[in-house]
Amino acid sequence: MAREKDGEQEEKYVYRISTAKEWDDFQVNAHTFGADLDKSTACFHLSTLSQVQPTLLRFFTDTDQELYLLQVDSDKLGDGLIYELVEGTHWFPHFYGPSRSFAPLPLDAVTRAEKITFSNGKFTCSLLD
Repeated sequence: MAREKDGEQEEKYVYRISTAKEWDDFQVNAHTFGADLDKSTACFHLSTLSQVQPTLLRFFTDTDQELYLLQVDSDKLGDGLIYELVEGTHWFPHFYGPSRSFAPLPLDAVTRAEKITFSNGKFTCSLLD
C-alpha cells in the first residue's frame, strides 16, 4: 500500500528478488551486499510489489537459479531508500544506505521470504497472489 512521506508516495514494503545462494548467505551473515549489479552500482535494486512480476519476466525468465522474493520493511531502510526514475517512466526503489554509503541490506529489514516458482509463463509465490 502506498503512503505519503514528504509529499511523495512511498510503499510500506519494497521487494528484493534474490537467488537462493544470496538468501542463504543473507541468513547466515544477517546482511548482504547483494549481487554483482548491486555492488557495481553501489545500491540495491528493489521493486514495489506491482513492479516485481514485470521485473521477473524481463530479467529472470531464462534463469536456472532458484529465486526468492524478499519483502523488506521500508521504514527499516530509513533515508537510504530512494525512489529513482528508471528509463524515464518508472520510479524504482533503490537502497544506498545512510548518506549513500552503500551499507549492507540488513536481515532484520526482511519481514517475509517466499520461494518463487515459474510456470505457464508466470512467476508465482504467495506474496504475488
